[in-house]
Amino acid sequence: MPNSGRQLDLFAAPSAMLAPTIPAAVPADPIDVTALSDGDLVDRLSDASPRDCQCLMAEITRREIHAAIGVIEAVALRHIGFGKTRIIAEQAAAVEALVALGGAEAAEAICRLMIKQAFEGPCLKLAMAAAAKLDAPLPREIVIGFLRHDTPEIRAAAAQCTRRWPKAAPFLIELLDDVHETVRIAAACALGRLGRGEASPILMQALRQEPTEAVIEAVVGIWNDDIIVLLGRLAVQRPDLTGAVRQALEDIDHPRAEAVAAGLR
Repeated sequence: MPNSGRQLDLFAAPSAMLAPTIPAAVPADPIDVTALSDGDLVDRLSDASPRDCQCLMAEITRREIHAAIGVIEAVALRHIGFGKTRIIAEQAAAVEALVALGGAEAAEAICRLMIKQAFEGPCLKLAMAAAAKLDAPLPREIVIGFLRHDTPEIRAAAAQCTRRWPKAAPFLIELLDDVHETVRIAAACALGRLGRGEASPILMQALRQEPTEAVIEAVVGIWNDDIIVLLGRLAVQRPDLTGAVRQALEDIDHPRAEAVAAGLR
């Protein structure tokens, strides 16, 4: 055997020892999703890699393939227990796809996933936001529990998910003093829908400073003369909200509201 003149030091640090050269892995080409049929898109989703999973779900939502919702739900379920401290790409893609597809079936899928505690950590925040956007029929116990969650975005989303549940009112009233404005406004909107006057100061301030369709809808339950006036002014100042204002005024059963609404037609 040829001798290089150098003796191998068996006690050297690992970096100093000779190591075999390992060829770098060549990344696989991404799936050409445009070449797949609707059925193939759904079939490939079941065991796709994180990158392919996102590509497949993006194409599924682009084509609006609602038949894929069950498989999308299964993908999210398959990754339970892996997202305590980080975003799981497959779960995030599943949530995004369900929101994009929309409708009652997607809302029910999010609801089932929440009941099964499929999400945790950062993905739980995404899932709760999706539940609020889809108006998912989450069980009262789950929603009320999240009203006291440590994460403000989850508290705000839970407030948006509350329905006309009188038992939720005490928890929502607590949130009117939350340090986060988004939580305070979400709680006030929920209380407004319940007809609770405690929400009036925050909702009237929001009408003046940061009006949204949610705020406009919520004040219907706690209307007074000042709110009717604010709604009329808002319709003039914010043409993009005129439709929501008109609907709110029509929902208020009072001659003055009817008169202001008539002036907007």
